[in-house]
Amino acid sequence: MAEATPYTLIDGRKISSDIKKEITDKVIERRQQGKKVPHLAIILVGDDGASQTYVDHKVKACKEVGFHYTMMRFADTISEDKLMKHIDQVNRDEDVDGFIVQLPLPQHISVERITEKIRPDKDVDGFTNRNFGSIVSKNPLLLPATPFGVMELLKRYKIETEGRNCVVVGASRLVGAPLSMMLVEEGRATVTVCHKYTKDLASFTRQADILVVAVGKPGIVTADMVKQGAVVIDVGTTRVEGPQFKNGYALKGDVDFNEVAPKASFITPVPGGVGPMTIASLLLNTLRATELRNP
Repeated sequence: MAEATPYTLIDGRKISSDIKKEITDKVIERRQQGKKVPHLAIILVGDDGASQTYVDHKVKACKEVGFHYTMMRFADTISEDKLMKHIDQVNRDEDVDGFIVQLPLPQHISVERITEKIRPDKDVDGFTNRNFGSIVSKNPLLLPATPFGVMELLKRYKIETEGRNCVVVGASRLVGAPLSMMLVEEGRATVTVCHKYTKDLASFTRQADILVVAVGKPGIVTADMVKQGAVVIDVGTTRVEGPQFKNGYALKGDVDFNEVAPKASFITPVPGGVGPMTIASLLLNTLRATELRNP
């Protein structure tokens, strides 16, 4: 049996806090120079509790760094056409630099149609086809927020990616697919993408120098699936309910942390790992959108 290694915990809360401080300083500098202060607009449809919590965190983050923000709320009965008209208004509002529509949306509204309606240069979630495709260009516009956050963690912890074997478990449009492209383009890594159709998943994950898991299935990755000394990035966050938890529920990652951590060189916790970086990346994108349109 391989000897356990002392691992480094990747602290997403600390890195997120560092990024917010850097953004705050830039906003102060822009104010002093008479330049435009970033303005983020948020649309929330319906009263989903988790979505409301996410939006509250985003509003709080805007206040922390000194951004202007506009909060727009609509009932879940709003028609797709009416929502599209509101998006058009925000697209035309030149004071708004960044713009997000909080997901998920009610079933009668097409996520793809709504996403593609957002102006790419204001799409600070990085969801539009133009921003997704720009990942493989030499000058990407606004990067998808969660993958951007993962890349920032790797960079700030000085984790080498060039030439290393990276395995991404999960091929979603939001995380797995764009992150795999970013690891190839920016990270110069050798990347394997696994998904629900992959046979013998463990045979791939055991080869990973850097293992990223983003499938939303608590504990799917166990110690026997991880190479000794691997870097483990857990993007999955699932609310698991049960009487054994103090609040009646707990947030669990896709990686069995207690089992896997002793084998890892670096590992993210859940919560407190990748999660805080998504909002930090959203703020970075909003600042970049502002700088591109108002240097």
